[in-house]
Amino acid sequence: MKLQKISAELSKACDGMRFGAPVTHIYNPLSYARTPHEQYLNKWGTGKKRVLFLGMNPGPFGMAQTGVPFGEVTSVREFLKVHGRVNKPEGEHPKRPILGFECSRSEVSGARLWGYFQTKFGTAERFFKHHFVINYCPLIFMEESGKNRTPDKLPSAEREPLYAACDLATQRVVEELAPEWVIGVGAFAEKRARHIFGEDAVRIASILHPSPASPKANRGWAEFAEQQLSALGLE
Repeated sequence: MKLQKISAELSKACDGMRFGAPVTHIYNPLSYARTPHEQYLNKWGTGKKRVLFLGMNPGPFGMAQTGVPFGEVTSVREFLKVHGRVNKPEGEHPKRPILGFECSRSEVSGARLWGYFQTKFGTAERFFKHHFVINYCPLIFMEESGKNRTPDKLPSAEREPLYAACDLATQRVVEELAPEWVIGVGAFAEKRARHIFGEDAVRIASILHPSPASPKANRGWAEFAEQQLSALGLE
């Protein structure tokens, strides 16, 4: 099953879900940012990979704007060489407008992640030869204030069908790319990977999430990530 089909089916499944307060706005960049999202999949998601990096869900100034996981605008345009039309989502939050590649705010997590890979590998071609990056959940949840609400904070009645759809999509991506490793970017993603695959199908670990909300990440995230990957034998 090709990544484009997996993504489209996940997008459709998520569009059929409903979420209540305190969530007031939900964005699905697999839908309104479909053009750059598919360009990312088509350009870099071909062939088998050794390592699949698994993030949690979109950030408001990253994937929400570009349709690319950890999709900080400058990194997506200049390092990944991905660019395309981004439409407006239905029910746009006034405090979180979608400006696509015109968004001037940098997503710190994405700038750190892709900046590290650019420094380490030099070119996107070298990185994607053996690696790929996806998010576990494609939706971003916002409260009335504009604050993000992460998927793990949803009520169980809302969380369980969402996780079921995301588990299935992640499993299909792994079947398609056949990685040796699934590396969670943060503890949540590692936990979901272990739930999906157990201990047998692939090797599972995690690296520190590059979020600026993490004091440890703010003390040199790239160095921490490098140490963690080196300890796993992933040079």
